[in-house]
Amino acid sequence: MSLTRTRTALWPDLRLMAFGFASAAALLASAPVFGESHETIIVSHGYNEYEDLKYSPDDAHLGYVNPDAPLGGEISLAAIGTFDSMNPYATGIGTAGSLSTTMYEDMMITTADEVGSYYCLLCETLEYPESQDWVIFTLRKDVVFSDGTPMTAEDILFSFELLKEQGTPSYAAFVQQTVASAELLDDYRLKFTFVDDIPRRSLIAVVGGLPAFPKHWYEETGARLDKSRLEVGPGTGEYMLDSLDVGRQIIYKRNPDYWGKDHYLKKGVGNYDSLRIEYFGDTTAAFEAFKAGEVTFRRENSSLKWATEYNFPSLEKGWAVKSTLPSGSLPSARGFIFNMQNEKLQNRDLRRAIGMMFNFTWTNENLQYGLFKQREAFWENERLKAVGLPEGRELELLEPHRNDLPPEIFTEAAALPHESGSRPLDRRNLRAALGLMAKAGYTPGDDGKLRDANGKLLEIEFIEDTQSMDRIILPYIENLKTLGVSITYNRIDPAQYQNRTQTKTFEMRDAAYGVGLVESSGLSQRFGCEDREDVFNGAGYCNPVVDALADGLLEVETYEELAAHVRAIDRIMRYDYFMIPVWTLSDHWVSHYDFYEHPENLPPFSLGHLDLWWINQDKLDDLKSAGALR
Repeated sequence: MSLTRTRTALWPDLRLMAFGFASAAALLASAPVFGESHETIIVSHGYNEYEDLKYSPDDAHLGYVNPDAPLGGEISLAAIGTFDSMNPYATGIGTAGSLSTTMYEDMMITTADEVGSYYCLLCETLEYPESQDWVIFTLRKDVVFSDGTPMTAEDILFSFELLKEQGTPSYAAFVQQTVASAELLDDYRLKFTFVDDIPRRSLIAVVGGLPAFPKHWYEETGARLDKSRLEVGPGTGEYMLDSLDVGRQIIYKRNPDYWGKDHYLKKGVGNYDSLRIEYFGDTTAAFEAFKAGEVTFRRENSSLKWATEYNFPSLEKGWAVKSTLPSGSLPSARGFIFNMQNEKLQNRDLRRAIGMMFNFTWTNENLQYGLFKQREAFWENERLKAVGLPEGRELELLEPHRNDLPPEIFTEAAALPHESGSRPLDRRNLRAALGLMAKAGYTPGDDGKLRDANGKLLEIEFIEDTQSMDRIILPYIENLKTLGVSITYNRIDPAQYQNRTQTKTFEMRDAAYGVGLVESSGLSQRFGCEDREDVFNGAGYCNPVVDALADGLLEVETYEELAAHVRAIDRIMRYDYFMIPVWTLSDHWVSHYDFYEHPENLPPFSLGHLDLWWINQDKLDDLKSAGALR
């Protein structure tokens, strides 16, 4: 029977990030019913572990889109390097083309103005018991692949089995440990049953995130998910491959028969006729192409260019515009990482000494024009970053592991980046670094170079593949040489860089970890011992206490409990110092030719330039007449 109470009776209403009250329609759409076992069965159009869903299937569109945005035109973007594959799921094999996942859709998708909400896109509903022991997806009957073939539950089950067999090892391992069975109930319904006696958190979201691969195409072609290939299978997405020039250009075009054009989650989304990606050998060539009008939209990531090089004719004439747009997303955790599987780099004192030679203050003021803040935590968020001494629930979580943690975790404030002065080489930090090196067993010889007790030089290689990083990293390299490190800086081509980072045949490199406002099983994939070989665990980091806390994270029932777990993990990882924290930015730097338009209020968690923006054809025609574009 139906109940009048809503889903909030089962999950506390935490108002996670103060996004406002859920609509009555959204609440009613999630109303539970009782099964024969008297366990409540929730039938809903979406899923959120902490909050009420903001949107209902009865909504006309998402709140941050322009449902009347005109369709048409082309967005052109630059990519650096090359590509030799159009299979984005073959990690570690080949270099996939930019946006090559855009042709495929997942059963459920997230929105850009909520935390932790997943909505049915390819499905109509999901149903699951309070225990979350299983979940049943009822698929839409109007979804078709770009070749006109209807999508059925058999395709989703095939996708699941294909990812389990040929996907990344970490995904396969996760599925084997969590999903007991996957079965077809009929042509449009399938059920996933989860393993007994394991945490249920995030499991529904994980299986709900399955993409739709066309079973018939894989069977007809013999294509594999774990092989590099240029052939693409049909997808259900609004864009499909139009043409490609290997290593130079990719064009995706709108599918005129896209099944979801009237779906409330897709109204006002995907407004271009085509997406064009132009490849360039380096960032300088890409920027010149933008200045010349060959590329028309650019997201800048170089503070040097942003501060000094946006003075070209197209900008001065008003043909192009430059703007700083706010971002509510959690900044990535960026820094210089150590390969923790390298024997000499397993010494924390050595790593700390190397880190102390990076001068953020001088770098930001002289090379980055004061545009950045120094990153302190992995999670730069008031509720998720560790601050001061551990207390309250965070301390309770750490206490059972006291014997397995350094005493400083309990007696010293959460580790912060060292302070640096206004000169390139901070002499105070140089002295401190030499002291740490001595503790690590390295002392300078008559030539000033650090050697261990056996007279072996401290040799380290730092690899990078982006030319624009040279000006940031080279002064740091000079500081390390002054310290006595025999360091080599190698800027290598993107293909070689990708291979070396994925196989962990490096010692130091620049990296960024994606972190989230809601963390779940993905945290272990990035920072867990079992996944230390995984491509997503860039440093090969491993700490058994972090593993235990990450496991506990999967059992939390409130956001406050989740935040306490994340703070404890943040505190430990900052102490372990496998990454030298560098800078952070909470804005989007955007420049484009003045024929793009966007909704007045962009959502907090997405710039949306590929999804929400559109083209003003009159402005485009004027720019073409003026000779602004190639």
